[in-house]
Amino acid sequence: MKFERVSLDGCERVKGLAVVIDVLRAFTTAGYLFDAGVEQILLVSGIDEARQLGQRFPGSLLLGEVDGIPIPDFDLGNSPSQLPLERLRGKTIIQRTTAGTQGVVRSINAQPIFTAALTNAAATARAIQSLNPPKVTFVLTGLLREKNVLGVADDWGDEDAVCADLIEAQLTGQSWSAEDLTRRVQQSRSGRHYDGTRSAFPPPDIALATRIDCFDFAMQVQREDGLHILKTVRA
Repeated sequence: MKFERVSLDGCERVKGLAVVIDVLRAFTTAGYLFDAGVEQILLVSGIDEARQLGQRFPGSLLLGEVDGIPIPDFDLGNSPSQLPLERLRGKTIIQRTTAGTQGVVRSINAQPIFTAALTNAAATARAIQSLNPPKVTFVLTGLLREKNVLGVADDWGDEDAVCADLIEAQLTGQSWSAEDLTRRVQQSRSGRHYDGTRSAFPPPDIALATRIDCFDFAMQVQREDGLHILKTVRA
């Protein structure tokens, strides 16, 4: 089994099995939604698209953000620690995020597509192993290289690389350290946003995102009638 990694810029070229990763926070949030009893999550790229789907699916809830900030007229933000878990059983969620859902929608040539975070890494690895594909491509949706004011490269997305590292280690039998992985997420450029100074990035989200393998289900995308429908699978 071979492994490859791409960013959002490269996901349109991906063929075969893809694992779209967003640890902070789209697919961490998705895991907690499913754990609360959500029936399905419709993944979309655009804000207006989400609103239109909301009209097609009466009783559904809109969940989303732009650059991490909740969308004012949506029902929910993309924060796992702020979900009204007791009110979600049986619901359809329509999710739009800046990174994670874009990776799914843009991976137009990939099949099958799984979404993953640290919370369901082992379940994702088991699902992959059951299919035994020749290659696995990790789409690191948060991966972005920028230069800071000093002209030094300051990368985004290490939290997604952490998840890819973990799934790859689980597939190949390599050792890994939960403490090391958690520290990398906390110290990542995105992770440093959860320091308590920004209301849209509550510190409990980091704690929830680093509950490694707390869910026993993988999450697989089904394409139906032009929709990207995320559901749980167990292997």
